[in-house]
Amino acid sequence: MNTQQLWQLIEAARSQAPTPDDVEEVARRATSLLATHPAEEIVAAQQVLWNLMADSYTNPLWAAAYVVNGGCSDDGFDYFRGWLIAQGREVFERIVADPDALAEMPIVQASAAAGIDLNCEETLTIVWNAHITATGKELPDDAFTIRYPNLDLAWDFNFDDQGEMSRRLPRLAALHLE
Repeated sequence: MNTQQLWQLIEAARSQAPTPDDVEEVARRATSLLATHPAEEIVAAQQVLWNLMADSYTNPLWAAAYVVNGGCSDDGFDYFRGWLIAQGREVFERIVADPDALAEMPIVQASAAAGIDLNCEETLTIVWNAHITATGKELPDDAFTIRYPNLDLAWDFNFDDQGEMSRRLPRLAALHLE
């Protein structure tokens, strides 16, 4: 399985979900779809998933998640990126390139108004659960490696600094901090 195939799987799961914004349902459907693939493809999907997690491991995105969710721990950032992956390739790539563009998304605007966090831990278990469903066994220990890049030191500041957040992420700050 390659990146394009994983994105196709996510898109198929989104199209099958009664509400594509229900990311837990998207993750469940993606798990079911992936479980129909050969075991070696399922195992390969784990590396693809964690490559996407690494691609989205940036300080600007972490700062955006911090604003959107009113704080963001290490695990919280993983779960936020799980939510982002469940949005599909187009949204994922646009937001990784410009995290402030989150403010344009209706789901983000609605979550701001309702005070709801955006996260989906279930996305991170799609491959694990699909492998168990398909084979009855856990993923092999060597199914993937995590290659997190170094974070941008220019973004190494206190994310509670609302002035700095407003300067760097003006649209999100206007939506969430003011």
